[in-house]
Amino acid sequence: MDTPLPPNGEHIDHEMIKMEVNFDDISGEWLGYVMDLLFEHGALDVFYTSIYMKKNRPGTMLQLLCSQDRLDKMKEIIFSETTTLGIRYYPLTVHRLERSLEKVSTEWGMVTVKRGKYGGITVQSAPEFEECKRIAKLHNIPLKQVYEQVLKQGQIKEDC
Repeated sequence: MDTPLPPNGEHIDHEMIKMEVNFDDISGEWLGYVMDLLFEHGALDVFYTSIYMKKNRPGTMLQLLCSQDRLDKMKEIIFSETTTLGIRYYPLTVHRLERSLEKVSTEWGMVTVKRGKYGGITVQSAPEFEECKRIAKLHNIPLKQVYEQVLKQGQIKEDC
Protein backbone atom coordinates (compact mmCIF):
# COMPACT_ATOMS: atom_id res chain seq x y z
CA MET A 1 0.00 0.00 0.00
CA ASP A 2 1.45 3.36 -0.99
CA THR A 3 1.31 6.03 1.69
CA PRO A 4 1.86 9.59 0.51
CA LEU A 5 5.24 10.87 1.64
CA PRO A 6 5.45 14.15 3.54
CA PRO A 7 6.61 17.16 1.54
CA ASN A 8 10.37 17.62 1.15
CA GLY A 9 10.31 21.17 2.49
CA GLU A 10 10.98 21.81 6.18
CA HIS A 11 7.69 21.57 8.03
CA ILE A 12 5.96 20.51 11.22
CA ASP A 13 3.50 17.60 11.24
CA HIS A 14 0.96 18.24 13.98
CA GLU A 15 -1.27 15.25 13.29
CA MET A 16 1.03 12.36 14.11
CA ILE A 17 0.35 9.49 16.51
CA LYS A 18 2.82 7.55 18.64
CA MET A 19 1.70 4.06 19.64
CA GLU A 20 3.20 1.77 22.30
CA VAL A 21 2.59 -1.83 23.26
CA ASN A 22 4.41 -4.06 25.78
CA PHE A 23 4.76 -7.81 25.16
CA ASP A 24 6.08 -10.62 27.34
CA ASP A 25 4.59 -13.54 25.44
CA ILE A 26 5.35 -13.18 21.72
CA SER A 27 8.08 -14.71 19.57
CA GLY A 28 10.75 -12.74 17.76
CA GLU A 29 9.59 -14.16 14.43
CA TRP A 30 6.13 -12.71 14.99
CA LEU A 31 7.61 -9.34 15.90
CA GLY A 32 9.51 -9.19 12.60
CA TYR A 33 6.35 -10.10 10.69
CA VAL A 34 4.33 -7.44 12.54
CA MET A 35 6.97 -4.80 11.83
CA ASP A 36 6.82 -5.58 8.11
CA LEU A 37 3.00 -5.35 8.11
CA LEU A 38 3.02 -2.03 9.97
CA PHE A 39 5.47 -0.51 7.48
CA GLU A 40 3.52 -1.92 4.52
CA HIS A 41 0.36 -0.24 5.80
CA GLY A 42 1.75 3.22 6.43
CA ALA A 43 3.74 3.28 9.67
CA LEU A 44 6.48 5.88 9.34
CA ASP A 45 8.72 4.38 12.02
CA VAL A 46 8.58 1.09 13.94
CA PHE A 47 11.03 -0.16 16.54
CA TYR A 48 11.36 -2.56 19.44
CA THR A 49 13.05 -2.02 22.81
CA SER A 50 13.93 -4.68 25.38
CA ILE A 51 12.23 -3.92 28.69
CA TYR A 52 11.55 -5.52 32.07
CA MET A 53 7.91 -5.81 33.05
CA LYS A 54 6.19 -6.57 36.37
CA LYS A 55 7.75 -9.40 38.38
CA ASN A 56 10.97 -8.70 36.43
CA ARG A 57 9.74 -10.56 33.36
CA PRO A 58 11.76 -9.71 30.24
CA GLY A 59 9.62 -8.17 27.54
CA THR A 60 9.60 -6.10 24.40
CA MET A 61 8.06 -2.69 23.79
CA LEU A 62 6.77 -1.93 20.29
CA GLN A 63 6.72 1.75 19.41
CA LEU A 64 5.52 3.20 16.13
CA LEU A 65 4.84 6.52 14.53
CA CYS A 66 2.02 7.04 12.03
CA SER A 67 -0.24 9.75 10.70
CA GLN A 68 -3.64 10.13 12.35
CA ASP A 69 -5.41 8.70 9.31
CA ARG A 70 -3.49 5.40 9.73
CA LEU A 71 -4.41 4.92 13.41
CA ASP A 72 -7.28 2.48 12.85
CA LYS A 73 -5.23 0.33 10.47
CA MET A 74 -2.31 0.20 12.93
CA LYS A 75 -4.69 -0.85 15.74
CA GLU A 76 -6.23 -3.52 13.52
CA ILE A 77 -2.81 -5.01 12.74
CA ILE A 78 -1.59 -4.91 16.34
CA PHE A 79 -4.75 -6.43 17.81
CA SER A 80 -5.10 -9.12 15.15
CA GLU A 81 -1.43 -10.10 14.78
CA THR A 82 -0.07 -9.85 18.34
CA THR A 83 -0.89 -11.03 21.84
CA THR A 84 -1.65 -7.62 23.34
CA LEU A 85 -4.86 -6.69 25.12
CA GLY A 86 -4.22 -2.93 24.95
CA ILE A 87 -2.46 -0.16 23.04
CA ARG A 88 -1.30 3.21 24.33
CA TYR A 89 -1.36 6.04 21.79
CA TYR A 90 -1.16 9.77 21.91
CA PRO A 91 -0.82 12.76 19.57
CA LEU A 92 2.67 13.84 18.66
CA THR A 93 4.21 16.71 16.72
CA VAL A 94 7.15 16.01 14.39
CA HIS A 95 9.46 18.70 13.01
CA ARG A 96 10.82 17.47 9.68
CA LEU A 97 13.85 18.93 7.96
CA GLU A 98 13.86 19.97 4.33
CA ARG A 99 15.15 16.95 2.39
CA SER A 100 16.97 16.64 -0.87
CA LEU A 101 18.72 13.84 -2.72
CA GLU A 102 21.93 14.38 -4.66
CA LYS A 103 24.15 12.01 -6.65
CA VAL A 104 27.83 11.78 -5.70
CA SER A 105 30.43 10.15 -7.91
CA THR A 106 32.75 7.50 -6.46
CA GLU A 107 35.31 5.37 -8.24
CA TRP A 108 32.75 2.53 -8.19
CA GLY A 109 29.74 4.47 -9.37
CA MET A 110 27.17 6.98 -8.24
CA VAL A 111 25.83 7.11 -4.67
CA THR A 112 22.74 9.02 -3.62
CA VAL A 113 23.27 11.32 -0.65
CA LYS A 114 20.29 12.44 1.43
CA ARG A 115 20.64 15.94 2.85
CA GLY A 116 18.63 17.58 5.61
CA LYS A 117 18.37 21.35 5.94
CA TYR A 118 17.28 23.36 8.95
CA GLY A 119 16.51 26.99 8.18
CA GLY A 120 18.06 26.57 4.74
CA ILE A 121 21.41 25.29 6.10
CA THR A 122 22.51 21.67 5.57
CA VAL A 123 22.80 20.05 9.00
CA GLN A 124 22.57 16.33 8.04
CA SER A 125 24.04 14.35 5.16
CA ALA A 126 24.15 10.60 4.67
CA PRO A 127 24.79 8.24 1.78
CA GLU A 128 21.97 5.82 0.95
CA PHE A 129 22.89 2.59 2.72
CA GLU A 130 21.42 0.15 0.17
CA GLU A 131 23.40 1.74 -2.68
CA CYS A 132 26.62 1.62 -0.66
CA LYS A 133 25.93 -2.00 0.28
CA ARG A 134 25.33 -2.93 -3.36
CA ILE A 135 28.61 -1.30 -4.41
CA ALA A 136 30.52 -3.00 -1.57
CA LYS A 137 29.19 -6.43 -2.55
CA LEU A 138 29.61 -5.88 -6.28
CA HIS A 139 33.25 -4.81 -5.93
CA ASN A 140 34.05 -7.08 -2.95
CA ILE A 141 35.20 -4.15 -0.80
CA PRO A 142 34.33 -3.17 2.77
CA LEU A 143 31.19 -1.07 3.18
CA LYS A 144 33.26 1.32 5.28
CA GLN A 145 35.48 1.96 2.25
CA VAL A 146 32.51 3.10 0.18
CA TYR A 147 31.43 5.52 2.91
CA GLU A 148 35.01 6.79 3.24
CA GLN A 149 35.15 7.42 -0.52
CA VAL A 150 32.07 9.63 -0.30
CA LEU A 151 33.61 11.45 2.69
CA LYS A 152 36.92 11.87 0.86
CA GLN A 153 35.09 13.50 -2.02
CA GLY A 154 34.23 16.23 0.47
CA GLN A 155 30.56 15.70 -0.25
CA ILE A 156 29.51 14.86 3.30
CA LYS A 157 30.53 16.56 6.52
CA GLU A 158 32.74 14.23 8.59
CA ASP A 159 30.68 14.75 11.74
CA CYS A 160 27.41 13.48 10.25
